[in-house]
Amino acid sequence: MSVEQPLWRALTAYRVLTLLYALVLYVHGFDDYEHPLGAGAYMLVLTVWTALTVRMVSSAERCTLRFLVGDLTVAVVGILLTPLVDAHDRIAEGTPTLPSIWTAGAVLGFAVKGGWRWAAWASTVVCAANIIERGGFAQDAVHMLMLVWVASVAIGYVVEVARASERTLARALRIEAATRERERLARDIHDGVLQVLAMVQRRGAAIGGEAAELGRMAGEQEIALRTLISTGPATGPGAQDAAAPPAGSLPAPAGGPRAVSQALAAVAVAPAPDEAEGGEPRDLLALLAPHAGSHVTLSGPGTPVPLPAPAATELAAAVGAALDNVRAHAGEGAHAWILVEDEPDAVTVTVRDDGPGIPEGRLADAEREGRLGVALSIRGRLRDLGGSAEWISAPGQGTEVELRVPRRPGVARRGETGR
Repeated sequence: MSVEQPLWRALTAYRVLTLLYALVLYVHGFDDYEHPLGAGAYMLVLTVWTALTVRMVSSAERCTLRFLVGDLTVAVVGILLTPLVDAHDRIAEGTPTLPSIWTAGAVLGFAVKGGWRWAAWASTVVCAANIIERGGFAQDAVHMLMLVWVASVAIGYVVEVARASERTLARALRIEAATRERERLARDIHDGVLQVLAMVQRRGAAIGGEAAELGRMAGEQEIALRTLISTGPATGPGAQDAAAPPAGSLPAPAGGPRAVSQALAAVAVAPAPDEAEGGEPRDLLALLAPHAGSHVTLSGPGTPVPLPAPAATELAAAVGAALDNVRAHAGEGAHAWILVEDEPDAVTVTVRDDGPGIPEGRLADAEREGRLGVALSIRGRLRDLGGSAEWISAPGQGTEVELRVPRRPGVARRGETGR
């Protein structure tokens, strides 16, 4: 719902209530009018106009400029008609005009529809009509007119600020949604394409010969793809030049842009975790069991650990990324331990290794270099699940990664009721 919609509803109520107030004033002062029937004819027109146009001020789409001009014309005519039907002495004493405070509704319509500039114009017209009706600048009249002018301009300004804030919020939400989708795609690329390219590069260098050339090309593709998913495609004028590598840098990989585009296309068509998985809970221990082996020890409760399917899949993928980091940085002979803790309100998975540990500042440096195993494959996944990922490491003392995911109220622990 638009932030200004409540203002339209308030304006609709204001017009109806002020019409009733104007009718009460007319009935109360009926005997004091010089031409009560003429005043009554205008009050009849005002009542019919308000009734027929009550839906016109229910939204910005219905409230057109033509209607606003007509509404203001009805108000001004009533003001200028007042000296013709009312006694001069009553006017000099400050008796309200025929439309009374209903006139402010016409001005507020301009304020809500067009902002403070439209409000200033409409209120100036009303002020001029009141001065003509009074025959001069009476002190009480000037006071009331200035109040209407300032109030309408202020409301118009508030409406403009509200609209600008709404547009900014909508733009921020679109950017956030696009960023989350881009991070999801980058995680899938990191967990699949980049890992394969890195493996081909290592194996090719080890085998030598033609395989070494293949490994070199795979390394170049890996660099290009890491750069793309860490910085995103450039847009706007000069984007192509800005995205091109500087002279003297690595040569463009054979089929680089095409291969990268194909890799991105392959990942882009993959369904999001929420779409690929059903809503039924899955056992986290069953998903982590394939990781257990001679160098990985899995420990957990003796009963299944149910989580919503998307959460269980993403948490298992984050654990897999943490084990990939152990193999890549702690060495093939390093041992890792996975501990699953099933708590009433959350599930915590701890991955610990006996490797050399992580030097201080290394994680931030890796993210800047486009190595997104920690930034996206682990932290990004846990953030999207509403959880957290914490690292505890010291040089020579191994690394411990704690992954924590809150348990949704609808998924109880095995053996508990869904209280």
